[in-house]
Amino acid sequence: MLVRINKADSYENESAVINAFEVTENIRNAVDILRNNGSSIPVISEGETLMVQTSSIYYVESVDKRTYVYTKDECHETRYRLYELEEILGINFLRCSKAMIINIKKIRSVRAEVNARLSAEMLNGERLIISRGYVKDLKKKLGV
Repeated sequence: MLVRINKADSYENESAVINAFEVTENIRNAVDILRNNGSSIPVISEGETLMVQTSSIYYVESVDKRTYVYTKDECHETRYRLYELEEILGINFLRCSKAMIINIKKIRSVRAEVNARLSAEMLNGERLIISRGYVKDLKKKLGV
């Protein structure tokens, strides 16, 4: 694949053009990286609003009508709902249960569980359960 980078005269004139014979998963990933690289979402921590990079998010969970964003070592609340975050977070995130969205780039391993579910071990050591209704989509994304 030919890759060409041209210098723009200003940040406002930066752009990317992708010429593809077919829109594959790799092309979609490249587009997602270009669109969302460096993007962040607002979270609430100890009364302060912080910006968390989407690339540092491990998973998002909804509990008692509140939405929590989990990073490697921290948990923060956000005002977004899960359906809103599904659109914002991009292609590396996947719904894995009714109340959870997972970052597939932060998965270390997956293991079959009872009742056709999967258990995903995250890079930080946490284990998350993938509901059976979402197993097929996760396997497809992971190429398993």
